Amino acid sequence: MIIQHNIPGINSTRNKGISESKLKKNLEKLSSGYRINRAGDDAAGLTLSELMRSQITGLNQAIRNVNDGIGMTQTGDGVLTEVHAMLGRLKTLAVQSANGTYTTEARANLDEERLQLLDEIDRIAENANFDEIPLFGSGTPQIPLPNMMSDPEQANIPLQIGYTAEENLDVHRYQMGSKELMLDQTSFRTRHDANESIPKIEAAIEAVSDIRADFGSVESHLNHTHNNITVTAENMTAAESRIRDTDMADEITKFTKNNILYQSSNAMAAQSNSIVQNVLSLLQ
Repeated sequence: MIIQHNIPGINSTRNKGISESKLKKNLEKLSSGYRINRAGDDAAGLTLSELMRSQITGLNQAIRNVNDGIGMTQTGDGVLTEVHAMLGRLKTLAVQSANGTYTTEARANLDEERLQLLDEIDRIAENANFDEIPLFGSGTPQIPLPNMMSDPEQANIPLQIGYTAEENLDVHRYQMGSKELMLDQTSFRTRHDANESIPKIEAAIEAVSDIRADFGSVESHLNHTHNNITVTAENMTAAESRIRDTDMADEITKFTKNNILYQSSNAMAAQSNSIVQNVLSLLQ
């Protein structure tokens, strides 16, 4: 029996410190919801988790970019729907003016409506935009095929549809206006002019149809891209969760075990101190 060193007390205190440290980590993981709160918890897991988090945030922004792109193509298509309606009206007026039952004055009235429709087509082509980004431009006429802008910087509207620099999709910006559609070369003032205007209007209708088809194909592309990115982001989030998040059931089990050990070691530390007190009984 010795009194200079309380070996049982030292041992029980050491074990108490170990249990207390484990208990604190259990509480940290349970309160934060994360298995990895610092690099020391799992250095490799932390590195992988942070890389995956970066990818997930990029994917989530790409989803928003794709949604903006879908909105832009729908805006362009909606604008051209009205242009198509006006071209249909121009075709009706041309056929009407080509009929021999109309007087010169009547054809002048038909031509006045033509001019008003062309003004509206030009206004739409000039002002159609998505968040102040012009959807159309002006340039050299080219019918029946739609003509993109000649300036490479203006020819496309680039969309970032992924989390890497290579994942881009260009939305073509077409020339669209009465001049570009060669509608400025039409006239309904004579029967001859009206007949010559009909194929030009038909060519314009075909050109606008091609532009709308391009918008539609891009929208279809973006819809599939959206579905793919959404699934990828979901799977990446689940994978990152398995690495970083706390398994609550498992951690509660460990917390219960360490809590019992802590209380036991605390009780044993008290008992080890009482053993030394037995020396005093020998002095009585």
